Amino acid sequence: MKYEAVIGLEVHVQVRTRSKMFCSCANVYGAEPNTLVCPVCLGYPGALPVPNHEAIRAAVRAGLLTGCSIAKYSKFDRKSYFYPDLAKDYQISQFDLPFCVKGKLHLSGTGFSGAEIPPHEVGITRIHLEEDPAKLTHFGAISGADFNRSGVPLLEIVGEPDLRSADEAYAYLTKLKEIMRYGGISDCDMEKGQMRCDVNISLRPVGTEKFGTRVELKNLNSFRAVHRAIEYEIDRQTEELNAGRELHQETRGWDDEAGESTVLRSKESAHDYRYFPDPDLLPVTLSDEEIEEIRKTLPEMPDAMRERFQKEYQLTAYDADVIVADRDIAPWFDKAAAKAKNPKLVANWLISELMRELANAKITIDECKITPENLAALTDIIGGGTISGKQGKEVFAEMFASGEAPAKIVEAKGMSQVSDSGAIAGFVAEAIAANPKPAEEFKAGNGKALQFLVGQVMKISRGKANPQMAVAELKKQLQ
Repeated sequence: MKYEAVIGLEVHVQVRTRSKMFCSCANVYGAEPNTLVCPVCLGYPGALPVPNHEAIRAAVRAGLLTGCSIAKYSKFDRKSYFYPDLAKDYQISQFDLPFCVKGKLHLSGTGFSGAEIPPHEVGITRIHLEEDPAKLTHFGAISGADFNRSGVPLLEIVGEPDLRSADEAYAYLTKLKEIMRYGGISDCDMEKGQMRCDVNISLRPVGTEKFGTRVELKNLNSFRAVHRAIEYEIDRQTEELNAGRELHQETRGWDDEAGESTVLRSKESAHDYRYFPDPDLLPVTLSDEEIEEIRKTLPEMPDAMRERFQKEYQLTAYDADVIVADRDIAPWFDKAAAKAKNPKLVANWLISELMRELANAKITIDECKITPENLAALTDIIGGGTISGKQGKEVFAEMFASGEAPAKIVEAKGMSQVSDSGAIAGFVAEAIAANPKPAEEFKAGNGKALQFLVGQVMKISRGKANPQMAVAELKKQLQ
């Protein structure tokens, strides 16, 4: 029998704030374990939580950016369970009255495997705000708990079961990460645990509507791991069903190194967590004016920016995708393109040269010495024929190292091209006279001979002849 996968993702995103969700401890990654803690985030009896106003605003921003309805009245609840990373034996979360409900994301393009994804909407059930538990690190027979992460504001974005493949799940996560980064909500660095994902997956016979038995996959720490885990689980469940074995609702862990999932525990239901309103926290109310104030702070989103770059700067869809994929590079390019005579040439240099050098130097665009205005000036100089593209690479290297303006580098190095037609004609005549054999070969139809003659023109002019003008003049004189 053929089966269809039904997939829903629960994505956890750490909110970028200065302090934790319910206390004033710093929200900083990489500090010595258990140094950013206090009685509140360590769960001491009698310690009272105070909500982080900026984290609540970030939750509303996330909802607005994903098309959610924003609740004017919501509350925090206690979610009770016992685990070593939870000091209080309960987590402050949200149950029946979250901040954001009924959103959607638009998916299209290609997935991780390269297959086309039909354009469609994927629903978002809810976005709620909670506190992150501590981080457990396992050392063989023992484990260490770092409570620096305990209490960090955490968004849980619960998606509808509208995904049907590993490719769609990968595209959904990529889109969600873009939105969170552009919205200034989170850096979404998965290596730092700032974005984590659980996968709910079931199978049903193709053509039926009833959902199958759901399995939850945990411990997924990269988009690639999500893609691999879903494909593995589809194969595993298909094999079980075809063999006539019954699937059970359970939570499974994913071992990315082994490439397989294993049973962790039977799946809990909502009543197992014994949710009830947190008695230490008042409900949160939001007015229409407050919601509109937050809406006015929303930035241009990736899809809109891609479309604008293609229309305004004549970029290809590929160029726009590459540039917009990086939240820091996109506005940098926008500034450079607005200053340049040929924005497409700016995009070419940014993608082929600058992004490569940034990666090699292991620095960000904000740390780069080249300014948007200077890259625009470089492309104008090249496009105007002052220097060749080859010379441009030499100037670019100097700009990257020193941050100097391209015009000053060109002047200091005496690199300005000769674009005077009379001078070019003289160089060409001299090159033909000194190389009669290649000249005759070109006349006889050997196109490669022309490149040799161009090289001779550049040699005679000490590299300063405009190459395009030299080619045109050579053809003119040889014909």
